[in-house]
Amino acid sequence: MGLLSILRRLKQSPEQEVRLLLLGLDNAGKTTVLKQLAAEDVSHITPTQSTGFKLNVWDIGGQRKIRPYWRNYFENTDVLIYVIDSSDRKRFEETSLELAELLEEEKLATVPLLVFANKQDLMTAAPASELAESLRLHTIRDRMWQVQACSALTAEGIQDGMTWVCRNIKFRKKP
Repeated sequence: MGLLSILRRLKQSPEQEVRLLLLGLDNAGKTTVLKQLAAEDVSHITPTQSTGFKLNVWDIGGQRKIRPYWRNYFENTDVLIYVIDSSDRKRFEETSLELAELLEEEKLATVPLLVFANKQDLMTAAPASELAESLRLHTIRDRMWQVQACSALTAEGIQDGMTWVCRNIKFRKKP
């Protein structure tokens, strides 16, 4: 079941717009997650239209030189989805610092956070609980958050994460 199917179940009004911001370091698996969510080929990523919803999902590159441009996409974000390569322990500190900076952004204040602990299909992947500890997520008090173990490659855990998103999303009227 794709993201659109999940969101259709929550339809409250034809005026709803849902804006998901999908971020993470390079090679974390953001585009693969997006492909699993769409349940279709997304070689040309554009905002998707669905009955009852205008769905904007932004999959923005995670290379260091691109990260300063992330803030151009913060406006009106309903849910922040942060994807982490759970098998790349050498980059846990870097990804922790990037996430901490995101959570301090005024335009993302109180926005629910879903962390996909991706690449759980690899033997070297850290469990979601270890990742949560490394990211110091237990200190977050200003928003709902969830860490979801997943494998974007196999789609395991993606549905569970999106179910959490649907329960915690803050709907807003489109302007």
